[in-house]
Amino acid sequence: MSASSYRIVVRGLVLPFRIGVYEHEKLQPQRVRVSAELVVEAPARTDALNQVLNYETIIEGIRALAQRGHIPLVEALAEQVLALCFSDRRVRAARVGVDKLDVCPEAESVGVIMTRRRGHPADPG
Repeated sequence: MSASSYRIVVRGLVLPFRIGVYEHEKLQPQRVRVSAELVVEAPARTDALNQVLNYETIIEGIRALAQRGHIPLVEALAEQVLALCFSDRRVRAARVGVDKLDVCPEAESVGVIMTRRRGHPADPG
């Protein structure tokens, strides 16, 4: 493993998700903001796209999650995004935020932030 690293960030990706425990949340999509910050092992060469983790991979993976169907909890979505991040062996750590934007009129958003490091018991790899 390389001694150096870099960070990939996806900030404020807003997509429609069917998420929540209430009946209306199961039927009607709502706006959810997903953010991710990944600490990635630095490649020996950084001027070639195939040597780095492409942020489009993370964005497309989150878009695919939005299309899968109902998710009961924001915690479950955050776990799914973390699993997506750790599917690349170069990822050392990740921090994921999931916010529902239209739940509480007095708040900008409500949600969770989860962090994980490779080798953590909940890490599949």
